[in-house]
Amino acid sequence: MRKQMLILAIMLLAVAGTKAQLADSIKAYYIKDWERAKAYTKEYLDAMPKDKYSFRAQDSIRTFAQQMLHLSQGIVGFIANGTGAQRISFGQNLEQRATAQSADSVLYFVTTSYDYAIESIRNMDVSKLTETAGRGNFMFSRLVWLNKAFEHQTHHRGQTTIYIRLVGIKPPNEKLF
Repeated sequence: MRKQMLILAIMLLAVAGTKAQLADSIKAYYIKDWERAKAYTKEYLDAMPKDKYSFRAQDSIRTFAQQMLHLSQGIVGFIANGTGAQRISFGQNLEQRATAQSADSVLYFVTTSYDYAIESIRNMDVSKLTETAGRGNFMFSRLVWLNKAFEHQTHHRGQTTIYIRLVGIKPPNEKLF
């Protein structure tokens, strides 16, 4: 009996070690992708001339600055739901705030949102990824929120590709890895 208990104890320790390694692996994967996304988005911000942040491809759509500010606020909301981290607040809707539209302000908000995502993921409790979070009709697992956060920022950065092309600049090369 004692031998069986020892074997069971060793097996439980091995499983616990495997869970910890899996949790660390999940965090490392997300952190690496978010660091890459931050650097890639920074390349987009640097590619667009500062005097063109108010450019919009058509009257009925967001300016380049507004796209990036929308991306920033989306990151914060989705990541808060995904990680359970305390949401940081930029105040009112950044897209509508005139003082947020300058290149320097946009860079600040974008960088801050990516830093928030990376730090929140670094500190998240991976065992809670199957918990449901959100509000109203938008209740999903924390894992879904993390994936949607990445999808959302990728989508809006991608939309700005055409803005950069329309002002006559070649956008940054793709960064898949």
